[in-house]
Amino acid sequence: ITVVTWNVGTAMPPNDVTSLLHLNTGETNDVDMIAIGLQEVNSKINKRLKDALFTDQWSELFMDALSPFHFVLVSTERMQGVILLVFAKYYHLPFLQDIQTDCTRTGLGGYWGNKGGVSVRLSVFGHMVCFLNCHLPAHMEKAEQRKEDFATILHMQQFEGRTASGILDHDLVFWFGDLNFRIESLDIRFVKYAIDSNILSQLWEKDQLNIAKTTWPVLNGFQEGPLNFPPTFKFDVGTNKYDSSAKKRKPAWTDRILWKIKAPSVGLGAGGRRHSPGVLSVTQLCYCSHMEYTSSDHKPVAAIFAVQFASKADKPPVEIYVADEWSRPEQAIVRYKMAAGFHRSSWDWIGLYRVGFRHPKDYVSYVWARNDDGERCLEKQLSVSGLQVMFSEETLPKGKGEYILGYYSNTSSSIAGVTEPFQISLPRLEEGSSPSDSSGSSSEEEDDSTLVLLAPKSRSPSPGKMKRHRSRSPSLAKFQGLILRPSSRERGTSRSPSPQSRRALAGDIPTIHLCQEEAGRCAAKAKEAADSQEGNSFYQTVREWGGGPRRVSADNPLARADPRNLGLLPALRLEMIDQAMGRRRESGDQGYPCRRMSPTSPPGCSTSPKEGSSP
Repeated sequence: ITVVTWNVGTAMPPNDVTSLLHLNTGETNDVDMIAIGLQEVNSKINKRLKDALFTDQWSELFMDALSPFHFVLVSTERMQGVILLVFAKYYHLPFLQDIQTDCTRTGLGGYWGNKGGVSVRLSVFGHMVCFLNCHLPAHMEKAEQRKEDFATILHMQQFEGRTASGILDHDLVFWFGDLNFRIESLDIRFVKYAIDSNILSQLWEKDQLNIAKTTWPVLNGFQEGPLNFPPTFKFDVGTNKYDSSAKKRKPAWTDRILWKIKAPSVGLGAGGRRHSPGVLSVTQLCYCSHMEYTSSDHKPVAAIFAVQFASKADKPPVEIYVADEWSRPEQAIVRYKMAAGFHRSSWDWIGLYRVGFRHPKDYVSYVWARNDDGERCLEKQLSVSGLQVMFSEETLPKGKGEYILGYYSNTSSSIAGVTEPFQISLPRLEEGSSPSDSSGSSSEEEDDSTLVLLAPKSRSPSPGKMKRHRSRSPSLAKFQGLILRPSSRERGTSRSPSPQSRRALAGDIPTIHLCQEEAGRCAAKAKEAADSQEGNSFYQTVREWGGGPRRVSADNPLARADPRNLGLLPALRLEMIDQAMGRRRESGDQGYPCRRMSPTSPPGCSTSPKEGSSP
């Protein structure tokens, strides 16, 4: 298990996190799970609104980096700028069950989420594991408040189920984040001297967290590897130099990774499980900082652990059987069998994934798992072969590629069964098929930029089909009605239902007619205002039928009633009533059509302008 913590200081994600995740070493092949805790992710209101609909940039970065190594996002939790991501190899997914998340705010007395903790807990091969990412109060003198906040997080976070309702009830807890503990007593000059001279051990005994582990009962049992890397705070952004500002903060190991093994007990525990000494062992293989990342005033910290369980659940909740290759549509048959005690749901589905998929909703196609009343008897008869479903031809990907099938359990919100990779090699569209036949479908697949709502009767288990660049976010499961439809690009440049969306002639410009006196007053007032307010943004240009630009004050009721201000009409033209009547007569002689343009036009009809005129 790899654990990473990084206070990113509201910075944008870097281009590459390969070294941070140890993906450029042979260790990646042996890593089964990765937990990533971030603090101070940009959480301004505009960013949060965007992240509510689409995956945030940091999550996208890590999913893109890890999916080629067969890691899939298992769960994520966010509280303002504090994010926790848990990944696992895809073939471990059926053995990661009972996944739950929680968060606790401790900022501003518990009302603000800039400080606090987020957690993901899950059963790993039958053993309860909890990942807790915290951001505790800053500053040297706040050590007692850090202790109180941590105790509050442990007390507030409660999970469903008998086996592990509290954080410390889990068999294994990983606690990490920007814990903000400082180095006491020592002068800043000595601290920097010890860092430069690589005598870090002289700083350990003055580290607040090391002191607290022996004095705070709440930290009993928590372990940490030796701090053989320089303090990770505070640096000048963009450099590897410690704080050179006027504040000159003392370097400190604020970013930490600890773990705790539940004390073993003999006999039957909660849920009837037998505990005995030596059921679990944890060995820390690596504990280091990464100085190469300079976008924040903190350096990221990573640790790799070897976890050994005494036993392992090796039978998945759902077993899926499929042919080694689908070369014809009629071969797209999926057989599956459920373990005794598995809680199925009518909303369960089987997804078809490309090898390298990023999260459970990142499917190519899906089919609903069969679950009607008549199949309960059928299931008993098919105890050997199990149930079966079939993918329709139109839902299958064309061409060649490697794919995986996964059974998604709506009850546990996780994948309960997967297959080994298999081949799909179906012929592409036949040559000679009419382009017009496929134009509609191709445009729907290629253009997915507009969000619309599904019909109420839809049973889609996730947001609709999206392209890889606009990922189906796992957080979008909360918005089950959202899918993506083609934009109006093919229909015109405007998405508005207003007359802008029509490809009209230049003459389709609504006219507002004024009587002679009112027009004269407007013209005089506009000319006077234009002399004194030339270039003022509060004056809007209106083009007469045959004349130059004229300005109308925004204070004028007519300007306030300008349909362009309401986003309803594309343009506005002022005409004097006698000029309008004269042109109407002229247009009647020339044979121009007579039509009513808008509710703002007077009774009768307005005319299209002469060819070549512009709005």
